[in-house]
Amino acid sequence: MNNSTPSAGVYANGNDNKKFKGDRPLCSPSRVLHLRKIPSDVTEAEVISLGLPFGKVTNLLMLKGKSQAFLEMASEEAAVTMVNYYTPVTPHLRSQPVFIQYSNHRELKTDNLPNQAIFSKFGTVLKIITFTKNNQFQALLQYADPLNAHYAKMALDGQNIYNACCTLRIDFSKLTSLNVKYNNDKSRDFTRLDLPTGDGQPSLEPPMAAAFGAPGIISSPYAGAAGFAPAIGFPQATGLSVPAGLGPGALGPLAITSSAVTGRMAIPGAGGMPGNSVLLVTNLNPDLITPHGLFILFGVYGDVHRVKIMFNKKENALVQMADANQAQLAMNHLSGQRLYGKVLRATLSKHQAVQLPREGQEDQGLTKDFSNSPLHRFKKPGSKNFQNIFPPSATLHLSNIPPSVTVDDLKNLFTEAGCSVKAFKFFQKDRKMALIQLGSVEEAIQALIELHNHDLGENHHLRVSFSKSTI
Repeated sequence: MNNSTPSAGVYANGNDNKKFKGDRPLCSPSRVLHLRKIPSDVTEAEVISLGLPFGKVTNLLMLKGKSQAFLEMASEEAAVTMVNYYTPVTPHLRSQPVFIQYSNHRELKTDNLPNQAIFSKFGTVLKIITFTKNNQFQALLQYADPLNAHYAKMALDGQNIYNACCTLRIDFSKLTSLNVKYNNDKSRDFTRLDLPTGDGQPSLEPPMAAAFGAPGIISSPYAGAAGFAPAIGFPQATGLSVPAGLGPGALGPLAITSSAVTGRMAIPGAGGMPGNSVLLVTNLNPDLITPHGLFILFGVYGDVHRVKIMFNKKENALVQMADANQAQLAMNHLSGQRLYGKVLRATLSKHQAVQLPREGQEDQGLTKDFSNSPLHRFKKPGSKNFQNIFPPSATLHLSNIPPSVTVDDLKNLFTEAGCSVKAFKFFQKDRKMALIQLGSVEEAIQALIELHNHDLGENHHLRVSFSKSTI
């Protein structure tokens, strides 16, 4: 895929939707989606990128001769959210409108072998080296195209190889190319079928092992859901390193190879500066939005350090996250969501930091510094919060509920906040947690802003996050 093609990104607008509505047969919701009118030269990674903001993509079937594709999401809820988002806002691939509807298929059965299905979905894998370091099973993986490595990291970091175990930790490695000596079960160069098996030989040379030990150019603390990595240019041969601890615990921190930054890469939805942690948020409701509200909402996807609502244009704000990964994650999950009756837009800002007002400068409390807030969700490395980052949904996960609080107490709390409660249930094994389903995603977003950290008494403050489950 040509990185320099400006139209290679994914974007959306609503101009072409209405004339096609008549030819969409209505199917019942399915986690498999049928995509039509996709360009013939589109890559698998580009199609997958349409689904990533809504959850994990578990399979893909491309029918290029028919300009069609089938995309399987991990859950029906993710597919429903995706269809609801793209119905009024037609997605585009390479400047062409793409049309999405539910498929009659309930799941996709493709003949991918299990060991090919994980990383090969995102492009041609050239070389793989696996090794054990610090008692963790790890791997280095090199793609033919740097954009493929980017998409693989974006989609797979934090995902589980098996249900509830073997969590991938993926980063970019310092290496620009892998030197594979043997083709066996520990290493493979798919471009060199002539290599010996070298039975019993170590697949990783000492210098390479040393190079892997150091942090890569892009280091990600995330075990989070799919989010875009920083906008960074990769050299032509970009390796993806995957330290995966295949024991009952999580895999170790993975590393994807990338050498010095060689320029910007075209990333869908990315403007502003590469690697920037500041977001420009536009189309806010100036009568209802506050710096604290943006801090709570964007804090679902990272630790917010500063928020500035523009003094002369209060529907715009700057939000500074702890790092560029978090900024990309927040941007991809929140841009396009409705908040207080308006569709929020988020892009990377050209500012590198949010400046605090100078002494005596009029600000009306529109700029706030949250860098030392006790409400940051991601301060602790390895926190479970990293594994529970999901797109906004109508179902909220509630935790830290004291024993004395009842179902009716919680329902009333959300009703008084202006929400319509559709369903509620405590977790059977842990009554400190519950799920509550509200009338819409917009209601859930507003409830999260208003009720996260709400004092429930007995020194318990309610914790609210988006759920991947429905009731």
